[in-house]
Amino acid sequence: TGFAHFFEHLLFEGTENIERGEYDKYVEKAGGTLNANTSNDRTYYYEILPSNQLEMGLWLESERMLHAKVENKGIETQREVVKEERRQRIDNQPYGSILQEAMKRAYTKHPYNWPVIGSMDHLNAAVESDYVNFYKTFYVPNNAILSIAGDLDYVAAEQMIRKYFGQIPAGTGDIYRPSIVEPEMTMEIRDTIYDNVQLPAVVQTYRIPAQGTPDFYAVEMLGTLLSQGQSSRLYRTCVDNEQKAVFVGSFPLGLEDPGVNIAFGIANMGVDPADLEASMDGVIASTQNELISDEEFQKLKNQTENDFISRNSRVAGIAESLANYKMYFGDANLVNTELDRYLAVTKEDIQRVAKKYFAQSNRVVLYYLPKPNTP
Repeated sequence: TGFAHFFEHLLFEGTENIERGEYDKYVEKAGGTLNANTSNDRTYYYEILPSNQLEMGLWLESERMLHAKVENKGIETQREVVKEERRQRIDNQPYGSILQEAMKRAYTKHPYNWPVIGSMDHLNAAVESDYVNFYKTFYVPNNAILSIAGDLDYVAAEQMIRKYFGQIPAGTGDIYRPSIVEPEMTMEIRDTIYDNVQLPAVVQTYRIPAQGTPDFYAVEMLGTLLSQGQSSRLYRTCVDNEQKAVFVGSFPLGLEDPGVNIAFGIANMGVDPADLEASMDGVIASTQNELISDEEFQKLKNQTENDFISRNSRVAGIAESLANYKMYFGDANLVNTELDRYLAVTKEDIQRVAKKYFAQSNRVVLYYLPKPNTP
């Protein structure tokens, strides 16, 4: 586990034509920025550059795909970087293991139960040949999407793309695509995690449909209703009115296969986590038992439209959206039409998905409690 995320680091090490440590400098000297991130489904690299530096950006990405240095020196360097990242973000970070602990209980068969960053044991055990095989299998044109947005000449851009990518051979190996269908949950799973925390937390993880499905849009809007801003239902009830929590939120994790929605609350000083859980459950029950008002629904639609437009208001957001839509749905034009899918959601849809997916038999509940003092 963790290979995709590991390569996110490794492929900044350099190539046959770019010295170690020089990759970033090309972009920075041109006045640009670059980064990468990895989710359960994909790794995403990007450069934001002046429009007259498009050719350099294409050359850099073609070097990453064709000539990356996948060798022990870089592997050992990045192995320690990733292990330290895991320690900082998960192992030694209060509440840092929430996603990992939730996913490994919500999924028993599907690879989503693996942590994206991987396990220490796997990171330590992998050898150079493992990484070389991964690179040759997955970093090939027939497993990649190139997305460009901004001030560009289409004909010139296409010529440059053909120049730098046209001769890269397609991969010949089988590219693994999980076909595992995770069994439906039939009963609530409960567990307790003792962590380096000062305040208890309640984590409720509900299984939800895959992104792009009609029900997912309703679930995502339900998440906005529950937790976006201080006027949201969870915040207003659990933090302001009942003062059971210092923080509360609900976040759908949209994935290619059915994903999860994580509702997370940190208890106020002296509050029993069971009381916080009851407060959170009460808010969920209200969305299941009653239609939201016309006024609240209009506000929700306005928030949804504003969020969608904001995501696609910059060229970097447009480029990422184009790549995601093409990869997940085979239709980059959704950047122009997906908002209609959100706005087609009705009040009845929101109540229906609250009942269907936010059922107690369809969730994992974790209590995060302070570790007991040891003598």
